[in-house]
Amino acid sequence: MNLGNFSVSLAVKDMSESLAFYEKFGFEVIAGGHLDENFADTENEKWRILKNGKAVIGLFQGMFEDNILTFNPEDLRPIQSALKELGIQFHSEADMTTTGPCSATTNDPDGNLILLDQHS
Repeated sequence: MNLGNFSVSLAVKDMSESLAFYEKFGFEVIAGGHLDENFADTENEKWRILKNGKAVIGLFQGMFEDNILTFNPEDLRPIQSALKELGIQFHSEADMTTTGPCSATTNDPDGNLILLDQHS
């Protein structure tokens, strides 16, 4: 089961402080609300995507309460089916009758949100 690229989305309290912290580890901003007019930052909601090699971290201020583990498979639907057969219960599911972009969410045993997000 190939889950594709992995990233962690962190719910941060202070974007500037968190950004400065992760930049010390060598992360660089590759996307964010300051660069994307379609999803622009607001006074209360800000986001940045950081990358260091293959490691990707999303910093999100005011957009959600908990951290999220994200996987980007090329084809989510067969993965969703296989996981359901193994007893994984989903909160939201990809529509099995469609093709293209879709997503599904579940939680691990400790309550961490897992997002399976197919982009194409």
